[in-house]
Amino acid sequence: MITLDQLQAGIVIPIDKPRQWTSFQAVNKIKAVVRNTYGLKKIKIGHAGTLDPLATGLLLVCIGKATKTIPQLQDGDKIYTGTMVLGATTPCYDLERPIDHYYPYEHITPELLDETVQQFTGAILQVPPMFSAVKIAGQRAYEYARVDDPTATISPKEVSVYRFEITDFRKNQNTQNIPITQNIPVTQMIPTKNLYQNPLGEVPPHLPQADFRIHCGKGTYIRSLARDLGLALGSGAFLSALRREKVGNYSIDQAITPDQIQEYFNQL
Repeated sequence: MITLDQLQAGIVIPIDKPRQWTSFQAVNKIKAVVRNTYGLKKIKIGHAGTLDPLATGLLLVCIGKATKTIPQLQDGDKIYTGTMVLGATTPCYDLERPIDHYYPYEHITPELLDETVQQFTGAILQVPPMFSAVKIAGQRAYEYARVDDPTATISPKEVSVYRFEITDFRKNQNTQNIPITQNIPVTQMIPTKNLYQNPLGEVPPHLPQADFRIHCGKGTYIRSLARDLGLALGSGAFLSALRREKVGNYSIDQAITPDQIQEYFNQL
């Protein structure tokens, strides 16, 4: 087991954050294990880059003096995979909120998708979601979003997207002819494809879905890329699954689950 001196000198633990866990919960889980294992009441612990509660994947948790490396870790490139639902939008660009609008989608083809995603590579301007931790006049954007404040706006920022590829496209998942303007009850919906063990809620089965892989720089909001791609397609889009697979030199293959944290410390 790692000694207390080694722990305080600093370690980085790659965690595979589960769906519906906050990044704060993951940090607290490690804090509890450290306190129980080493009898510490206080030690520096932080994470290098928040993951949304409905996202899964790589979260780097830094302990001791390794917390000083958090800014450098946050600057590292990221790789994400996930699924977008096309032909509809939600206010937060994922399944945290229900669908608010439906749009035409019959014109969307694999060829059109592949062509359109190229608009979102290189240095691009992006507006972060209102349901995010971006600050507006000293307050988090999500605080304005929750009260639907129409005066709050977020300025666009430049981000880097090195590669954006569609890895699968699924259309017409059943044969029902459901009008796109209809509010579909939950009883008529089916779960999204369980590719990432992240079927958050349910989506109308007639809407097409696209799986993707994105290699991007720091500060890129994948939810915003989904929103912007939907607009560029003359339709709408939102995330139904998101998984972070790489941060800098760290890969999801190195990560442990929260249930493995105690064993991890015992084996260090």
